[in-house]
Amino acid sequence: MALRIGELAQRTQTTVETIRYYERERLLPAPARSAGNYRIYGDEHVERLRFIRHCRSLDMALDEIRSLLQHRDAPADDCTDVNNLLDQHIVAVEERMKELRQLKRHLVTLRRKCNQPAATANCGILRALADNSCHEHMENESVAANTPFHPR
Repeated sequence: MALRIGELAQRTQTTVETIRYYERERLLPAPARSAGNYRIYGDEHVERLRFIRHCRSLDMALDEIRSLLQHRDAPADDCTDVNNLLDQHIVAVEERMKELRQLKRHLVTLRRKCNQPAATANCGILRALADNSCHEHMENESVAANTPFHPR
């Protein structure tokens, strides 16, 4: 099967820009070119792109996906490294979940600063956001809870 980039994008529900990006990142092999210099993709591109998209849906970083693809391209190799990669990703997800729970606690605390509608000049949320001691309190609270606080 020969597909142009737009057809590949439609078939895999991926944007053309993302496909080109994955090519630049060498996650997708360079496609053949037509006489008119159009990219021509085959079934292997569809399958590989679906694999990449599945990994991305699991919040895997490009380096993790690159490693998984290398292992996938060497089917006779031992899969211990694949297991280890997934174990590390699970730990990273658990850590991110802790960070998000901490963030939620901070947001709920901040939301409680303004329970009644008021003029923005008297808004407790806006005052707390401008107050550095509030920020420092949240950082200290995070240290006490042994959870990183990542101001954005």
